[in-house]
Amino acid sequence: MKKVVNVLSVTGFMFFGAIQSTFAQEATAEESRTFHQELKLRFIEGDPQFMGIVLVALILGLAIAIERIIYLNMATTNTKKLVASVDDALSSGGIEAAKEVCRNTKGPIASIFYQGLDRVDEGVEAAEKAVVSYGGVQMGLLEKNISWLSLFIALAPMLGFMGTVIGMIKAFDMIAVANDISPGVVAVGIKVALLTTVFGLIVAIILQIFYNFIVSKVDSIVNNMEDASIQLIDLLVKYKK
Repeated sequence: MKKVVNVLSVTGFMFFGAIQSTFAQEATAEESRTFHQELKLRFIEGDPQFMGIVLVALILGLAIAIERIIYLNMATTNTKKLVASVDDALSSGGIEAAKEVCRNTKGPIASIFYQGLDRVDEGVEAAEKAVVSYGGVQMGLLEKNISWLSLFIALAPMLGFMGTVIGMIKAFDMIAVANDISPGVVAVGIKVALLTTVFGLIVAIILQIFYNFIVSKVDSIVNNMEDASIQLIDLLVKYKK
């Protein structure tokens, strides 16, 4: 949980810092606004229809990312300690004692160990097949919903670019109506175009950071899982001799 809090804190500072840096304007003392007022103003100016959709993508993406980080942290197991405990249990109490150790240990590695120990009476090869099969199931659980996170990463800038196109269309419509290309005529449409693009890119950057962290965490757990599975098979071969 400490790692989750640290990641969220760093990301939050990056998010608000990026927005504040992007939309900071020179203002007199009389016209100065707070950061939240400025953010709210820019959100409204950027066309709430598209900005709202981008915001929803950010909220859903963060919800998935936080859920995955919490799940992966809970799935992390001290592999060396578990292997040593299973080895001691096999030496002192046999298969049932080792299974009890796995039942009392959280995480996918302990679950895989339990499946292998549960099939060891049918032979080491049957136990190995059970470990491989159940390892695939656990890997699927580790990667659950990550594809949705990648979808929101791709969707956020697309929505921003769509807002850009629509903003430019509005700008040309204003030019056509006014029959004038002065900056004041096209400023509104161009502002909408730029704001939606920036917000979409900021959301994609934030979610991409979470995505990379989650993928690296999954890879680490999977590597530990494979290494621990090999050690379990070695223990079972030694136990059967």
